[in-house]
Amino acid sequence: MNILISSAGRRVSLVRAFQMELKKVYPQGKVFASDAYPDLSAACHVADGYFKVPKVTHPDYPDSLIQQCKARDIKLLVPTIDGELLPMAINNELFAGKGIKAVISSEAFVGKCRDKRQIHQFFESRKVAFANEYAKDDYKLPLFIKPIDGSRSIDTYVIHDKTDLTDDHFANDKLMFLEYLDHDLYDEFTCDLYYGKDHTLKCIVPRKRLEVRDGEVYKALTVDNALVPYIKERLGHIEGAVGCLTSQFFKHKTENKIYGIEINPRFGGGFPLSYLSGANYPKWIIQEFFLDESIDEQFDCWERDLLMIRYDDEILVHGYKG
Repeated sequence: MNILISSAGRRVSLVRAFQMELKKVYPQGKVFASDAYPDLSAACHVADGYFKVPKVTHPDYPDSLIQQCKARDIKLLVPTIDGELLPMAINNELFAGKGIKAVISSEAFVGKCRDKRQIHQFFESRKVAFANEYAKDDYKLPLFIKPIDGSRSIDTYVIHDKTDLTDDHFANDKLMFLEYLDHDLYDEFTCDLYYGKDHTLKCIVPRKRLEVRDGEVYKALTVDNALVPYIKERLGHIEGAVGCLTSQFFKHKTENKIYGIEINPRFGGGFPLSYLSGANYPKWIIQEFFLDESIDEQFDCWERDLLMIRYDDEILVHGYKG
């Protein structure tokens, strides 16, 4: 019973978490990693083995992944980046037909999450407030701009003055003009949500984002606050949602205001804090997908007020020839 962390990149902590939990159940089990450039991936070098795959946009990606998994007796796929979510969801039945289970939400739900306008419609249907989108000929400053299908804070802009706007901001249909939520007034939270195979919410860990670098959190704090009952009430069951969902919310510092920002149906880069606080999503995935065990609600399993301060470390590869 082997597991693959796909598009592993820098996800060293996630690979190690799955290694630890898998070996408790299957001592001979291995956690593999794949990447388009595995020799240069830190996570690949800490995995029990790794292999190269085409980029997720390549038409051969699904078949190549299946071939590599069959050769290594890999039974479970865990995606980690936005770009592979829809291709993996679309090919989920293909993987299943080859005896490989993918921890992936349904194609319909992944599609909503990958389109920021669709996820705003989803929030509206669940009575979750969200930042207003302006027409490009009728907006208010300050303004926040982001792509409808963006990732890792790429192509995001805070606009305080009209002179900061460019022709591309207006011409690019993928760029959304949004109401600006001031960080002086709002705290930003990433919430790690776990949904069982029954699409029911089992756990919520709000992580307050204290410092972010390259779109990934470097300092964060677990906080038990109004987000927990808010999310339980509105997102307690999502048809098609499976596994770890990383959701972002803005919570007003003094007023009773909460805004939903986005949902990414995958493990986020800051998940190690939730895992180390006691929210053992890798264990639950193994229980559900390998042992066919259902997961009970675990809303009180994690440590409150746990601060994570990350730092850079080194992976040395001896004899590397490039």
